[in-house]
Amino acid sequence: MQDLELRMNKTERACQVRGRLTRDEPMSRHSSWHAGGPARYYFEPKDLADLATYLAAIPAEEPLLWLGLGSNLLVRDGGFPGTVIATAGILDKLQIDRGGAVRVESGVASARVAKKTSRAGLTGAEFLVGIPGTMGGALAMNAGAFGAEIWDLVTSVVTLNRSGHIATRARQEFRVGYRHVSMTGDEWFISALLQLQPDAEGKSGQLLKEYLEKRAATQPVGRPSCGSVFRNPPGDYAARLIEACGLKGVHRGGASVSDKHANFIINRGGATATDIEQLIRHVQETVHSKYSVALEPEVKVVGNNRKHH
Repeated sequence: MQDLELRMNKTERACQVRGRLTRDEPMSRHSSWHAGGPARYYFEPKDLADLATYLAAIPAEEPLLWLGLGSNLLVRDGGFPGTVIATAGILDKLQIDRGGAVRVESGVASARVAKKTSRAGLTGAEFLVGIPGTMGGALAMNAGAFGAEIWDLVTSVVTLNRSGHIATRARQEFRVGYRHVSMTGDEWFISALLQLQPDAEGKSGQLLKEYLEKRAATQPVGRPSCGSVFRNPPGDYAARLIEACGLKGVHRGGASVSDKHANFIINRGGATATDIEQLIRHVQETVHSKYSVALEPEVKVVGNNRKHH
């Protein structure tokens, strides 16, 4: 670890990045849960070329974490022992071409894709309005809502690997499942080409309105959360199982299972990442004990636990 730190210091001096590179950045500032320890390095690239330069320069063993809007992510209180790469607001181009083709970069908010394509007279992406986070995260986990998934729309993607190499890959090159996409460990989505359909019946705007109203009525909108915590098990709903166990309102420290939607954990104020992770584990253990169902988290938990002296 000391050898890696020495090489990172040399890289920091030698790599002339044009973006913002900081040390010990509190991830609570960048998490929708408003919790989490510091990242050893935090990099906001100026553009794609700046990002490729940085990736090619850092040691191959430097741990990397890609960050969009900080939803669907929990960084433990001990922090992330590597580099966090922030793409929101940087890889943010969205272009609508003829025939319903939409080119969208990974830093674009999912809700923006839904709204902009709807205004352009296209339909098919409305479900994205209720998904927190950016397209990069949506692509990586095959995000979905209201019976639709993002990879239903993908025709090709552009990826970037640790060497800074950019490649275009077809939809058929990936194995895609429920909240899962096959990826190598050193390759990340930079953009995607989506195929939408003309909104011939003019229903897209109304659909957006309905989805937003349903979300507001059923989810704790405006409270710090990560979105849905658990994947739905086959043939059932995580929220139903959690509620049936009487877990709504149960808390650990400042973290609480939402009274409005049982598959949401909210920060009631002052919650640590440890509070949240312990509550996730408690929900899993309780549901497994009562129903023999192993709830699998959607949220990505990374980093180190805080060291006690």
